[in-house]
Amino acid sequence: MYRDNEPGGQTGEHPVPTPLGERVRELRLKRGLTLEALAERVGSSKSYMWEIENKDVARPSAEKLALIATAIDTTVEYLLAGDGEKEEDAEDIAFFRKYKKMDAPSKERLRRILDALDDD
Repeated sequence: MYRDNEPGGQTGEHPVPTPLGERVRELRLKRGLTLEALAERVGSSKSYMWEIENKDVARPSAEKLALIATAIDTTVEYLLAGDGEKEEDAEDIAFFRKYKKMDAPSKERLRRILDALDDD
């Protein structure tokens, strides 16, 4: 819901968020991120992120969408289509993205943990 003191807004203004904005806000809140934290991760201003979440005219670039998706552990496809991918799939993608960045000893530890869980 709009509050008069939000960035980019004026008193009495009632923005109409897009499905993209609603998905960004939902996942941002689910991940426990503030607008400031998301803006910092994306390299944008808090007011720009507020506009993406709340304005019906926000059209971020493909590069900016990719940064937002990465920051909230989802995919651009999910942000744009919503129903094209379940959030669980986005979480799996985020997990594998993190796994690929791990060093070899960390990957091996994780494999052993998964093997131990699989034995149960």
